[in-house]
Amino acid sequence: MINEDKVILMTKLASYEQGEGRKYNNISGYFRTDYISSQLLKSLIAGTLAFCAIVGVFLFYNFELIMEDIYNTDLLAFGRKAGTIYLVCMGIYMVFSYFLALYRYNKAKDSIRSYYADLRKLEKYYQ
Repeated sequence: MINEDKVILMTKLASYEQGEGRKYNNISGYFRTDYISSQLLKSLIAGTLAFCAIVGVFLFYNFELIMEDIYNTDLLAFGRKAGTIYLVCMGIYMVFSYFLALYRYNKAKDSIRSYYADLRKLEKYYQ
């Protein structure tokens, strides 16, 4: 005789393995600090590239104005201002990235825990 509860549980487990289980299985393979560190490193690289792209577009757009005032501009003060803007933007972005990575890691761990709990239930059906 077919046990409906067992079939429902097996279907739930199979759909989890095919769907979000793949994504969460990759995350759960890391320690928390390792996962968050790798995400912060990715964010640092992406944020730096984005900042450089934005500065490049700004310089291209205002190229004529910049070339006219290049001798009147204090380049050291301009560099300090750009560096300060970069550090503030990256600081905010890194804090946001940290909390997002922490949230994703905790969500993956909770999901994996419930998956293993369902596996234990399924094991009890076979005993």
